[in-house]
Amino acid sequence: MSLKPRRLAVLAAAVVLSFHAQAEQVQVAVAANFTAPARVLAEIFRKTTGHEAVLSFGATGKFYAQIKSGAPFEVLLAADEARPEKLEQEGLTVPGSRFTYATGQLALWSADAQRVDAKGEVLKSGRFDKLAVANPKLAPYGAAAVEAMTKLGVYEQLKPKLVTGESIGQTYNFVATGNAPLGFVALAQIQEAGQLKSGSAWVVPGHLHAPIRQGAVILKKGANNPAAAEWMKLLKTPKVKELIRAYGYSVE
Repeated sequence: MSLKPRRLAVLAAAVVLSFHAQAEQVQVAVAANFTAPARVLAEIFRKTTGHEAVLSFGATGKFYAQIKSGAPFEVLLAADEARPEKLEQEGLTVPGSRFTYATGQLALWSADAQRVDAKGEVLKSGRFDKLAVANPKLAPYGAAAVEAMTKLGVYEQLKPKLVTGESIGQTYNFVATGNAPLGFVALAQIQEAGQLKSGSAWVVPGHLHAPIRQGAVILKKGANNPAAAEWMKLLKTPKVKELIRAYGYSVE
């Protein structure tokens, strides 16, 4: 190796060392419905910034309670706008950091390819023994499911058949494993690149429930972490917005 390439190699190594020396971790609480895109985003984040996003998945209501109790999360990607707004009002966020990163879609899904019809009439037939739904007190998708069933006039009829998951992630697992023949899940959990991955589904029309606008916010514990700001910046880039849309969300 000549002197010039050797010096270039040393300089390149120094740049890499400097880059990784400045790399940070950010603790991100992620609503369960956003699990799949968040994992992809974490890899993009690592490759483009050198920072690492440590993801925790669960119900938005539970995260809210944990944050209030001092949990070490630095960013919250919620399944609603209400909890990020409440945390902001309670002085637990970085002022001006809150925004809507996605609007979710609710779907009725079964692992059985023949179970759910294109209009969701199966709900009125009642020909099933269990219907999975996320806890409406903790999970916004659960609240949307209850609202949709109420507007369809089937909630009281179906109430005895409801199997409640703590989060939309647990609800999805109930259906995927066959513990419930069908259930209300996030479209993002069953769709990839605009196609249903398996089973049968009915996308619940938006007029049957309030919009599931999902808010992101930097929490007070992440105020001085550059990785937290970089994570939020990434969410607003055109390519990432396109990726989020591919999972079944609307993005402004």
